Amino acid sequence: MLRQLDDRSYQQFRIFLEQQCGIVLGTNKQYLVISRLAPLMAKFDVASLEELVSRTLSPLERQLRAAVIDAMTTNETLWFRDEYPYELLKNRILPEFSKQSTIKIWSAASSSGQEPYSIGMALLEYQKKNARAFSVGAQIIGTDISNTMLEHCKYGHYDNLALARGLSSERKRQFFEPGDNGMYKIKDQVKKMVSFRPLNLLNSYSLMGRFDIVFCRNVLIYFSPEIKAKIIAQIHGVLNKNGYLLLGASESLSGLSDSFNMLRCNPGIIYQKK
Repeated sequence: MLRQLDDRSYQQFRIFLEQQCGIVLGTNKQYLVISRLAPLMAKFDVASLEELVSRTLSPLERQLRAAVIDAMTTNETLWFRDEYPYELLKNRILPEFSKQSTIKIWSAASSSGQEPYSIGMALLEYQKKNARAFSVGAQIIGTDISNTMLEHCKYGHYDNLALARGLSSERKRQFFEPGDNGMYKIKDQVKKMVSFRPLNLLNSYSLMGRFDIVFCRNVLIYFSPEIKAKIIAQIHGVLNKNGYLLLGASESLSGLSDSFNMLRCNPGIIYQKK
């Protein structure tokens, strides 16, 4: 099987991926496309990557298209990534919602579940420390474009290698229990707080409801400025008054939106809806 991609097929694939997902590939990312798509060649019985791309462009190839999008949008992630957003959540943001009966939080790119489950753990840690002052119920929704990742999220089982990526031994002991085949499963006290659903960030958010806090971290870096601005505008539309938006460490709203107040923290930045 030929694991190379000619320039014409690569340019066609770049256009396809941007139209379907909003993801913008650079002119020199052939190696990334080859590494992500090569494993699909045997599964779909194709002799070359050019043939795989050609078939992917056909609207009739729904199963192949779904597999290709899964392969190109699946990204590694960490528990409590960068740590400070979760400290800001506990120390800066959650106290402002202590008088509500329920707080709604959206993890806009849940990948394999680490972010929404980390949010749930942070909430439980805060509730335990502030039991008298904070008895708010929580609803966390994780979304992703990849159905494969969403199934993994819902299952909630992780191996030791996955748990070692950002999870302390204390949190592992507190929030996980042994599962089958050497895996660990997330405990029900966390799992029941989180639900998952498919969502392409290019589409409408109108069925998502309204949120107090949105985590959209390390997502915008993959999109063009126009798509970034559209996503931010739609997030603004589903945030409640004075709601918060948290972006990745290398992301900002500069030049994308003036509908948020930027709040400098130490460390990190958060954005509050005007």
